[in-house]
Amino acid sequence: MVYLALLLTVASLTFWVYVLFDVIGSDSDAVRLLPKPAWTVIVLLLPKVGALLWFVLGRPRRDAVPAAGPAGPPPAFPEYEHPNRARGVTPEDDDEFLRRCRERAEEQRRRARRAQEERERGAHGDRTLDGRDGPEGREDGPGGRGTDDDPQAPSGPVA
Repeated sequence: MVYLALLLTVASLTFWVYVLFDVIGSDSDAVRLLPKPAWTVIVLLLPKVGALLWFVLGRPRRDAVPAAGPAGPPPAFPEYEHPNRARGVTPEDDDEFLRRCRERAEEQRRRARRAQEERERGAHGDRTLDGRDGPEGREDGPGGRGTDDDPQAPSGPVA
Protein backbone atom coordinates (compact mmCIF):
# COMPACT_ATOMS: atom_id res chain seq x y z
CA MET A 1 0.00 0.00 0.00
CA VAL A 2 2.86 2.37 0.79
CA TYR A 3 4.44 1.65 -2.59
CA LEU A 4 1.20 2.51 -4.36
CA ALA A 5 1.00 5.85 -2.52
CA LEU A 6 4.64 6.58 -3.35
CA LEU A 7 4.08 5.66 -7.00
CA LEU A 8 1.00 7.92 -7.23
CA THR A 9 2.91 10.80 -5.59
CA VAL A 10 5.83 10.50 -8.01
CA ALA A 11 3.45 10.21 -10.99
CA SER A 12 1.49 13.26 -9.80
CA LEU A 13 4.68 15.30 -9.33
CA THR A 14 5.98 14.25 -12.75
CA PHE A 15 2.67 15.16 -14.41
CA TRP A 16 2.66 18.55 -12.65
CA VAL A 17 6.22 19.37 -13.77
CA TYR A 18 5.37 18.29 -17.33
CA VAL A 19 2.27 20.53 -17.36
CA LEU A 20 4.24 23.45 -15.94
CA PHE A 21 6.83 23.17 -18.72
CA ASP A 22 4.04 22.73 -21.27
CA VAL A 23 2.37 25.97 -20.11
CA ILE A 24 5.64 27.89 -20.17
CA GLY A 25 6.64 26.52 -23.57
CA SER A 26 3.29 27.11 -25.28
CA ASP A 27 2.74 29.92 -27.76
CA SER A 28 0.95 32.83 -26.03
CA ASP A 29 -1.35 33.37 -29.00
CA ALA A 30 -2.47 29.75 -29.13
CA VAL A 31 -3.37 29.31 -25.44
CA ARG A 32 -7.12 28.97 -24.93
CA LEU A 33 -9.54 30.57 -22.45
CA LEU A 34 -7.08 32.52 -20.24
CA PRO A 35 -3.79 34.34 -20.84
CA LYS A 36 -0.63 32.32 -20.46
CA PRO A 37 0.51 34.02 -17.19
CA ALA A 38 -2.84 33.20 -15.62
CA TRP A 39 -2.46 29.53 -16.57
CA THR A 40 1.03 29.52 -15.09
CA VAL A 41 -0.28 30.85 -11.76
CA ILE A 42 -3.17 28.36 -11.75
CA VAL A 43 -0.84 25.41 -12.41
CA LEU A 44 1.60 26.61 -9.74
CA LEU A 45 -1.00 27.24 -7.04
CA LEU A 46 -3.32 24.30 -7.75
CA PRO A 47 -0.95 21.53 -8.87
CA LYS A 48 -3.36 18.66 -9.52
CA VAL A 49 -6.54 20.58 -10.38
CA GLY A 50 -4.64 23.26 -12.33
CA ALA A 51 -2.79 20.65 -14.39
CA LEU A 52 -6.04 18.89 -15.28
CA LEU A 53 -7.74 22.20 -16.13
CA TRP A 54 -4.81 23.09 -18.38
CA PHE A 55 -5.15 19.88 -20.35
CA VAL A 56 -8.93 20.18 -20.65
CA LEU A 57 -9.44 23.93 -21.14
CA GLY A 58 -6.22 25.80 -21.82
CA ARG A 59 -3.82 23.70 -23.80
CA PRO A 60 -3.47 24.77 -27.46
CA ARG A 61 -4.77 22.32 -30.01
CA ARG A 62 -1.97 20.42 -31.65
CA ASP A 63 -1.96 20.06 -35.42
CA ALA A 64 -1.46 16.59 -36.80
CA VAL A 65 2.24 16.09 -37.49
CA PRO A 66 3.03 14.04 -40.59
CA ALA A 67 4.70 10.77 -39.65
CA ALA A 68 7.15 10.92 -42.55
CA GLY A 69 8.47 14.36 -41.55
CA PRO A 70 8.84 17.30 -43.92
CA ALA A 71 8.56 16.63 -47.61
CA GLY A 72 11.68 17.14 -49.70
CA PRO A 73 15.28 17.86 -48.75
CA PRO A 74 16.07 20.51 -46.16
CA PRO A 75 16.64 24.01 -47.55
CA ALA A 76 20.20 24.99 -48.42
CA PHE A 77 19.97 28.13 -46.26
CA PRO A 78 17.53 27.46 -43.39
CA GLU A 79 18.18 30.88 -41.87
CA TYR A 80 16.16 32.37 -44.74
CA GLU A 81 13.08 30.30 -43.92
CA HIS A 82 11.94 32.08 -40.75
CA PRO A 83 8.51 33.74 -41.00
CA ASN A 84 9.48 37.39 -40.36
CA ARG A 85 12.28 37.60 -42.93
CA ALA A 86 12.05 40.65 -45.18
CA ARG A 87 11.46 39.66 -48.78
CA GLY A 88 11.12 41.57 -52.01
CA VAL A 89 7.53 41.86 -53.16
CA THR A 90 8.41 41.57 -56.83
CA PRO A 91 11.35 40.03 -58.68
CA GLU A 92 12.40 43.56 -59.68
CA ASP A 93 12.85 44.45 -55.99
CA ASP A 94 15.16 41.48 -55.55
CA ASP A 95 17.13 42.42 -58.67
CA GLU A 96 17.47 46.02 -57.44
CA PHE A 97 18.68 44.82 -54.04
CA LEU A 98 21.24 42.49 -55.60
CA ARG A 99 22.45 45.26 -57.94
CA ARG A 100 22.98 47.60 -54.96
CA CYS A 101 24.82 44.84 -53.08
CA ARG A 102 27.15 44.32 -56.04
CA GLU A 103 27.82 48.05 -56.33
CA ARG A 104 28.57 48.31 -52.61
CA ALA A 105 30.90 45.32 -52.81
CA GLU A 106 32.75 46.79 -55.81
CA GLU A 107 33.15 50.13 -54.01
CA GLN A 108 34.57 48.34 -50.96
CA ARG A 109 36.99 46.43 -53.17
CA ARG A 110 38.12 49.68 -54.86
CA ARG A 111 38.72 51.32 -51.49
CA ALA A 112 40.64 48.27 -50.25
CA ARG A 113 42.81 48.26 -53.39
CA ARG A 114 43.55 51.99 -52.99
CA ALA A 115 44.47 51.53 -49.33
CA GLN A 116 46.69 48.57 -50.21
CA GLU A 117 48.44 50.57 -52.95
CA GLU A 118 49.00 53.48 -50.55
CA ARG A 119 50.48 51.14 -47.95
CA GLU A 120 52.77 49.60 -50.57
CA ARG A 121 53.90 53.05 -51.80
CA GLY A 122 54.65 54.09 -48.21
CA ALA A 123 56.63 50.91 -47.59
CA HIS A 124 58.77 51.36 -50.73
CA GLY A 125 59.77 54.95 -49.90
CA ASP A 126 57.89 56.55 -52.80
CA ARG A 127 59.61 59.73 -54.02
CA THR A 128 57.58 62.82 -54.95
CA LEU A 129 58.14 65.20 -57.86
CA ASP A 130 60.38 67.56 -55.91
CA GLY A 131 62.55 64.72 -54.59
CA ARG A 132 61.17 64.68 -51.06
CA ASP A 133 59.54 61.69 -49.41
CA GLY A 134 55.78 61.79 -48.80
CA PRO A 135 52.73 63.26 -50.54
CA GLU A 136 53.42 66.94 -49.62
CA GLY A 137 55.49 67.74 -52.70
CA ARG A 138 53.23 66.18 -55.29
CA GLU A 139 51.34 68.26 -57.79
CA ASP A 140 48.18 66.47 -56.74
CA GLY A 141 49.04 66.71 -53.03
CA PRO A 142 46.82 68.15 -50.29
CA GLY A 143 44.89 71.17 -51.48
CA GLY A 144 45.76 70.41 -55.11
CA ARG A 145 47.85 73.61 -55.45
CA GLY A 146 51.07 72.11 -56.78
CA THR A 147 54.48 72.03 -55.10
CA ASP A 148 55.50 73.78 -51.92
CA ASP A 149 58.18 75.87 -53.66
CA ASP A 150 56.54 79.24 -52.91
CA PRO A 151 56.92 80.12 -49.21
CA GLN A 152 54.55 83.10 -49.63
CA ALA A 153 51.64 80.89 -50.81
CA PRO A 154 48.65 80.76 -48.45
CA SER A 155 48.63 77.64 -46.34
CA GLY A 156 44.85 77.11 -46.28
CA PRO A 157 42.40 76.44 -49.10
CA VAL A 158 41.81 79.38 -51.39
CA ALA A 159 38.18 80.54 -51.47
